[in-house]
Amino acid sequence: MATYFVGDIQGCLDELLLLLERVEFNREKDQLWLTGDLVARGPKSLETLRFVKSLGNAAVTILGNHDLHLLAVSQGISRVKEKDKTAPIFTAPDSEELLTWLRHQPLLAVHSEYDIVMTHAGISPQWDIATAIESAHEVESILLSDKWVWLLENMYENHPDTWDATLSGIDRYRYIINAFTRMRFCHSNGRLDMECKLPPQDINSDDLVPWFELKNRLPLSHKVIFGHWAALMGHEGNNVIALDTGCVWGEYMTMYCVDDGKYFTQKAIEQ
Repeated sequence: MATYFVGDIQGCLDELLLLLERVEFNREKDQLWLTGDLVARGPKSLETLRFVKSLGNAAVTILGNHDLHLLAVSQGISRVKEKDKTAPIFTAPDSEELLTWLRHQPLLAVHSEYDIVMTHAGISPQWDIATAIESAHEVESILLSDKWVWLLENMYENHPDTWDATLSGIDRYRYIINAFTRMRFCHSNGRLDMECKLPPQDINSDDLVPWFELKNRLPLSHKVIFGHWAALMGHEGNNVIALDTGCVWGEYMTMYCVDDGKYFTQKAIEQ
């Protein structure tokens, strides 16, 4: 049995299938962990949802910001953007089945054998693992309740940008969603920055640092594997592994085998 982690697919299904073929992935005994953002911008978002869903227990996926946005679009909260190339999902005969399946995916996944957690963007610097797990469960429970549309309607803001255990209601849920699915940089005092998408080497401010390099972030008992930040073009260190290497932007897709520490890459296919 082998366990593979792969960065954001974003509809780039052909590249994923080539990687799985290269490692001789066997859905009967191997597992594929996906860092979220299954959909958007790539050519095969619908087919990607179908494929990952078809893997059943052989796949573990989490929600990314594009996945949550897709659910919001399905409820008329936001409009379909042509650049996202997700319109075919909403006219597919299995649309409702796929969207319901997606809504049942978590914000955080904990590996049962290795001290590894997977999220889309990372772990708030003000959380330990126990708080992260508890926070993820709070939002996941709402996504599975009759309040899920209300949650999606109210998630599109950047505040609050600082964690406080006394936060309640939509402010609490919005912070949790932003930390798990949108975070990249933090200010030196731990505040989340929701605007900057540059690579760290292009930042000239001492006040803005990648969330995983924040000096006063709480230590974590688990390694964090995440995607989301294509401009990083991958990263290993600081007890994290970043796997989004910009396949949908013409770069490449990265897969990591946790069992032997090997990386596999697939160059983006020209469309």
